[in-house]
Amino acid sequence: MEREQEEIFSKKIRAGKRTYFFDVKTTRANDYYLTITESKRKYKEDGFTYEKHKIFLYKEDFNKFVSALTESVDHIKTELMPEFDFTEFDREYSEEKSDSEGDNLSWN
Repeated sequence: MEREQEEIFSKKIRAGKRTYFFDVKTTRANDYYLTITESKRKYKEDGFTYEKHKIFLYKEDFNKFVSALTESVDHIKTELMPEFDFTEFDREYSEEKSDSEGDNLSWN
């Protein structure tokens, strides 16, 4: 059975019924990788359960991943929804952040 790898850094973003976790971990060979986990709360008869989806991102793919993500988001913002004010979500995030002390989250 493989042991859990050591977590070096973690960032959490709450988004409605979903929470996103960005976790930097290290391998046995002292290499680093990123896991991105989406956790979605679902209601069941006996209470709540969490459905999780995880992406493992390795150093050789960092630049390609960030480039594709940035290009995709920019396309939505500039080509598909140029009139939409995406800064309204920054305000909502600031309010949510001030309501949840102890979380060290940042969009920067």
